[in-house]
Amino acid sequence: MRPRHIALAATIALLGAQAFAQTPPANNSMSGARPGHVPGVGASEPSSSRASNITPRDTKSSIAPTLPAPDLGMDASATEYVRAARASLMAGKTGQAQQALEMAETRLLDRVVPPGGMTAPVDSPMVSQIREARRALADGNSPAAMTLIDRALAG
Repeated sequence: MRPRHIALAATIALLGAQAFAQTPPANNSMSGARPGHVPGVGASEPSSSRASNITPRDTKSSIAPTLPAPDLGMDASATEYVRAARASLMAGKTGQAQQALEMAETRLLDRVVPPGGMTAPVDSPMVSQIREARRALADGNSPAAMTLIDRALAG
């Protein structure tokens, strides 16, 4: 009878170990990524359709949500992204407007810089207006953001 109890205990222990092995791990504490997600690949959580995490006042989490991207290709110009931001804001899609403004600003900040010139900031009216439009979104002031976007487009 004793060998049966030992075999039963071993089977229970093995099944318990398998169940424990299938428990998903907690979020990666270094990247905040959910289990099984490779950062930068595929859809990422959390996601949101509302503008957020622009300034400390509108930041509710240390992990910024993924925002919907505008319907433009990767080769779109800064001006095309600003136009997309305007259209998104007109449709009440503040998250998509924020994403388009961030992409426009990135396009404007991408540049070839001579060695030693990397610390010189880009100082253009369009960059300033995009930055201010994002701040207006952070304050929940869509009309001010629209005015700044129109100024950026007027050049």
